[in-house]
Amino acid sequence: MSTPTEQAYQLARERYSGLGIDAEAALARLARIPISLHCWQGDDVGGFENAGGAPGGGLAVTGNQPGKARTADELRSDLAKALSLVPGRHRLNLHASYAELGGKKVGRADYTIEHFQGWVDWCKEAGLGFDFNPTYFAHPLAEDGFTLAHRDEGVRRFWIEHGRACRRIAAEAARQLGKTAVTNFWIPDGYKDLPADRKAPRERLAASLDAVFAEPMDPKLNLDAVESKLFGIGSESYVVGSHEFYLGYAVTRQKLLCLDAGHFHPTESIADKISSVLQFVPALLLHVSRGVRWDSDHVVLLDDPTRAIMEEVVRGGFLDRTSIGLDFFDASINRIAAWVIGSRNALKALLLALLEPSAQLREFEAAGDFTRRLALLEELKTLPFGVVWDEHCRRQSVPVGTAWFDEVRSYERAVLSKRA
Repeated sequence: MSTPTEQAYQLARERYSGLGIDAEAALARLARIPISLHCWQGDDVGGFENAGGAPGGGLAVTGNQPGKARTADELRSDLAKALSLVPGRHRLNLHASYAELGGKKVGRADYTIEHFQGWVDWCKEAGLGFDFNPTYFAHPLAEDGFTLAHRDEGVRRFWIEHGRACRRIAAEAARQLGKTAVTNFWIPDGYKDLPADRKAPRERLAASLDAVFAEPMDPKLNLDAVESKLFGIGSESYVVGSHEFYLGYAVTRQKLLCLDAGHFHPTESIADKISSVLQFVPALLLHVSRGVRWDSDHVVLLDDPTRAIMEEVVRGGFLDRTSIGLDFFDASINRIAAWVIGSRNALKALLLALLEPSAQLREFEAAGDFTRRLALLEELKTLPFGVVWDEHCRRQSVPVGTAWFDEVRSYERAVLSKRA
């Protein structure tokens, strides 16, 4: 006997079918799309090199919600709880500052897979993919705001070696897991006030990146991505790695371009950039975030900007050339709830995009029938999408509706509240 959720889904499926939309195909496709869950939401970007240390490098986490993860085991436990409440099979996105050093002093340039084996083993057990990020902040050699674009050749050399080490770590993790890793390069280099020389730091950055990427890497194991930023704390007037810089670099070196939804002007949508940059780069990495006044990295909502990003990826047929990760950190609310809310909203936006009759919309547009295009897009807004989402959750054996929140509250009482 079918459940009320199943019965409601059958009715919704018929409604969508009436417009030529195959809800079953949408659910099947959604189940195969992984979201890369960022570890740094669970401990406020602290990492484990300097327990409890502030992130720095233009990053700031606000809020003092109790229960922050203090160890790698605690963070893995929190991630596991969050992932158990998100439908689908996903990936871990890890920063190099989350190395497990075993009490030893190890420089970032000397990191090896040994310092991340605990994370790789955990991913293998959980069936997760693995993505990686060199950490170009929260370090004495980054305190003046420059790393790969630094004037000092010795400082640049240190950070080049760190980048090289991270690519090797990602490739080995991918080999063990049998899933390609994406290694994303973001650096905070820039000036607080107006610079006299904008050219030289960018020349140094390009040369440093070339040195980082000089070692050939099997693309089945590791894919390199580069990420721009408009400005940050301490780099309000000038960021070396601007969008134009990294767009040119990614095109000429055929690297993945990372578009972060919070790294552009608040009125600028990255959705419009997707079809343009994919004319010239092999693939994209999307960091789905929510900037309010700047790159404030608020929890992802099911809002128009998020929907527009996913619509563009689906409408353009870019799913197979796009990796999707989340990037936000909020310590003002339950950290696990933040992961769950953001992940489920990103997936909901994807499902809404998959439930569009894209071919039909393109036909109307090609025929110049913009009236029918607009009418159909508006009718889609009142179709029973929520019922299809509930069915997806049911099939993936995760709580339907707000039932997931009861599990978060229970975990908060049993685990988080006991952390000092």
